[in-house]
Amino acid sequence: MNTDIVDLRAFYASLLGKLAERSIAMALASLWCKLPDERLVGLGYAIPWLDRFGADAERVFAFMPARQGALRWPPGRASATALVFEEELPLADAAVDRVLVVHALEHAENPRQMLIELWRVLAPGGRIVIVVPNRRGVWARFEHTPFGTGLPYSRSQLVELLREANFTPGAWADTLHFPPARRRWLMRLHQVLERTGRRFWPLFAGVLVVEAEKRLYHGIPAKARRKRRVLVPVLSPQGATRAVAHMDKKEG
Repeated sequence: MNTDIVDLRAFYASLLGKLAERSIAMALASLWCKLPDERLVGLGYAIPWLDRFGADAERVFAFMPARQGALRWPPGRASATALVFEEELPLADAAVDRVLVVHALEHAENPRQMLIELWRVLAPGGRIVIVVPNRRGVWARFEHTPFGTGLPYSRSQLVELLREANFTPGAWADTLHFPPARRRWLMRLHQVLERTGRRFWPLFAGVLVVEAEKRLYHGIPAKARRKRRVLVPVLSPQGATRAVAHMDKKEG
């Protein structure tokens, strides 16, 4: 199940969405380091955090998958939004320094191919930051939030996927430790629940955040060679030689 751009915008305009946005921003801030003259791309629905973390960047673009839809951003200025296919981004090789992926990996038809394409457009030493629903978390089990759609991931699955696409996972963060309840009295306790959950049940966070660096070189393991029969050429067919020798014995 994919999340439409209208549903995403409506969710982050709601009270629960604003609380989720704030919690994810805090998790991103814990591993986000400034890059000089950064060229930043948000893939998926990263607009709420591009406003926060793209202020000092040289240039910022918001790429939105075709199946999701797109909206104009930023408001009141020249549009920096593009409708794209995740496996064919309209960028040259090594064109950007960092990619923020939110509400994209879990909906990708071919996640590995998407990451390989991101590897292509990242500059040497470039970084990818992924926000994805946690397979063990409560948020992945309720479809009234965008984190309840698509394919959630565990840490080990993310590590394996990133390494297959030639990325080196680095810093981790987790967030959304409070339940995705829509009752206001429970949402008022989100800060207490968030702190408590981060301390006592971090494995069940609603969202995982990982930063990975583009790896330029990697070793390819040599596969064990299969033993095979080797055909040695001879002057005359061995079967025919035996047959002639057997006939000579009979005649003798």
